[in-house]
Amino acid sequence: MIILKNATVVQFYPAQVTTGVDVVIENEFIKAVGKNIAANYKADKIIDASHKIVAPGIVCAHNHFYSALARGILADIKPSTDFISILKNLWWRLDRALDEESLYYSGIIGALEAVKCGTTSVIDHHASPSFIKGSLSILQKSFEQVGLRGILAYEITDRNGAKGLHDGIEESAHFIQKIQNEKINGKLHLIESAIGGHAPFTLDDKALQLMAEVVSATKSGIHLHVAEDEYDSSFSHHHYGKDIFERLEENNLLNEKAILVHGVHLTNNDLEILNRYDAFLIHNPRSNMNNSVGYMDQLHQVKNLGIGTDGIGANMFEETKFAFLKNQETKGKLLYSDFMKILQNGNVLFERYFGSMFGKIEEGFAADVVLLDYQAPTPLQSENLAGHFLFGFSSRDVESVIINGKLVYEERHFTFDTSNLYNEAQKAAKKLWNRMNSIK
Repeated sequence: MIILKNATVVQFYPAQVTTGVDVVIENEFIKAVGKNIAANYKADKIIDASHKIVAPGIVCAHNHFYSALARGILADIKPSTDFISILKNLWWRLDRALDEESLYYSGIIGALEAVKCGTTSVIDHHASPSFIKGSLSILQKSFEQVGLRGILAYEITDRNGAKGLHDGIEESAHFIQKIQNEKINGKLHLIESAIGGHAPFTLDDKALQLMAEVVSATKSGIHLHVAEDEYDSSFSHHHYGKDIFERLEENNLLNEKAILVHGVHLTNNDLEILNRYDAFLIHNPRSNMNNSVGYMDQLHQVKNLGIGTDGIGANMFEETKFAFLKNQETKGKLLYSDFMKILQNGNVLFERYFGSMFGKIEEGFAADVVLLDYQAPTPLQSENLAGHFLFGFSSRDVESVIINGKLVYEERHFTFDTSNLYNEAQKAAKKLWNRMNSIK
């Protein structure tokens, strides 16, 4: 049992700030929250949270941990003037160069840096065409070694031929069954799985049908890039005469667990179908800006809007700030409070996949908790929490992190030595870059 004493507890959405609160954590859940209740319990660890903020765990709703070793990349990359050339010259060469070692270190570094930023859960979208079988289990190992919660998916695509497509389908189905077999009744687990797919322009109807069979059999949801660039929408219209979401709907791929990513160039018809199925669209502002794919000015029309990083780390404080500022720059229709809801929606996704309650410091919710040492220069109240988050809160304020009831990061240190992991990651990165140079 862990007790956090005399904390300032914040709930992101609906916004709420309460001072002088004790939080009692038992096993994987929050057992009790209230003023002056610590004395009623015998704890293994008591943390004095005076002058600290205790917040719900933050979710990165779309990431690519396989890109972790691409930072500062020195491989020979041709100049890329459009989105498709970026994919072909950089990312599709990098994912083909991944092996078991580089994937493991990508996963472990991604997980460490997520936790340091106060991100307790990551929805990861993976691709390694030269190492498909067992790849999700390697990622799972990385997540669990650090203590990070996740929803993992392999990127099914037909761009690597029929064998690559079927191996991706097989890995997805096998991993979901593996996760089901590992569950222990009464205990909240760390890892779930979705059915990943690259994007509709690299998935013909046969591929979508195969994905739908796995979705139906496993009661899971898809994790798919959609309309990130104009090319995806144009491809769908040119080859199929349909909007992207019409294809997905006709192939029975949409449900309340569906995770659709980017959506920069979706039509009004696409948005209507998305909302009708109660599915999620994940906004990735920094990635969209980096790839110059445009800005979706209809975000306010999305029923379930989440936010992710698309592989640019897992700093959700920073990502949310960029989302807010881009909205302001484009005279968007989202309000301050909307960004707290967008952040909260990641936890809603985890509720649908895990069947437990996430995203609040309340009795019965998953014990995914972040302690911040943010010192507010002005009063911190429910009415201005969004303002403090968008203009004050930072990953530098993250002091300790509890995930699944375990203290995985305490006073800015992990519970195990991480220095050698970074050294080994650098070695793996050099080998990865060398392999990329042999791929044309």
